[in-house]
Amino acid sequence: MKYRTLGRTGFEISEISLGTWQVGGRWGSPFDFKNAERILNEAVDQGINFIDTADVYGDGNGESEHAVGKLLRSRSERIYVATKCGRRLNPHTNEAYTPKALRGFVEDSLKNMQIETIDLIQLHCPPTEVYYRPEIFAEFDKLIAEGKIRKLGVSVEKVEEALKAIEYDNVDTVQIIFNMFRQRPSELFFEQAKKRDIGIIVRVPLASGLLSGKYTKGTTFLPGDHRTFNRNGEAFDKGETFSGIDYNTGLKAVEELKEAFPGEDLAMLALRWILTFDAVSCVIPGASNAGQLKANVSASEMNKLTTEQMEKVKEIYDERIKGLVHHLW
Repeated sequence: MKYRTLGRTGFEISEISLGTWQVGGRWGSPFDFKNAERILNEAVDQGINFIDTADVYGDGNGESEHAVGKLLRSRSERIYVATKCGRRLNPHTNEAYTPKALRGFVEDSLKNMQIETIDLIQLHCPPTEVYYRPEIFAEFDKLIAEGKIRKLGVSVEKVEEALKAIEYDNVDTVQIIFNMFRQRPSELFFEQAKKRDIGIIVRVPLASGLLSGKYTKGTTFLPGDHRTFNRNGEAFDKGETFSGIDYNTGLKAVEELKEAFPGEDLAMLALRWILTFDAVSCVIPGASNAGQLKANVSASEMNKLTTEQMEKVKEIYDERIKGLVHHLW
């Protein structure tokens, strides 16, 4: 495993880390604590020392945070934990975001994980208007002073939100969707993040599995899987599901990638492509079993993509994808 510094936090973290949206099993299936425990322990065994969770991951009652907390109590290694707050607000609106509500969520996460301090708390894809409210960000300075959190970050939907967030002096990290089908962040945002030494955490690296190269027109997903019910943004931002790409269009682009890189494991190639960008601190693919996790980790040992390979990926993106999504996120 290779390690990178998470921006100005100073945290030295594994470049392949772990996202826990589906750590307890497949999307749409009940949370399986035993499976989550296997995956989390395998992650640490493989050299992963940064785990990203959220208070809404699992079945909605902090299951993922409970599992992560148990891991922390059972291991001696230094494991950095990032969690998120805000998505429990119902309705999830700008008006619902208050310093008091966010403080309550932080305290709930501390209880869920049975820890005294959260390494990194992140606003969980709040409405765009929230980024224009200094009082929201100021509350986290108080939480830092009280020792309840160490660092503040944001998880964003749009590049514009990321650029606004890093104007706040206490925002140290940005979690953002970036992959072969979502390339816009590598332009202005990466440039500005490097200037400010912002840690960049890349989520949805495989476009909800589309870039694994394993899906076909006949692939079906569970009814409770967002890849079934959110393809057009019915439940939350469309860009979270297949990176906002029409499924059949994505399949065609995947076939072109396979033709361009014969014999390559597309998922590993997609992760390596992300890590080729030095602005990236880590990538957080999920895993629904230990085998998937081991495969993800192996991308850290791959060679960087060549200039010619990077250009080929960009060519396919420009021809197939860019006109459909580049301006949206």
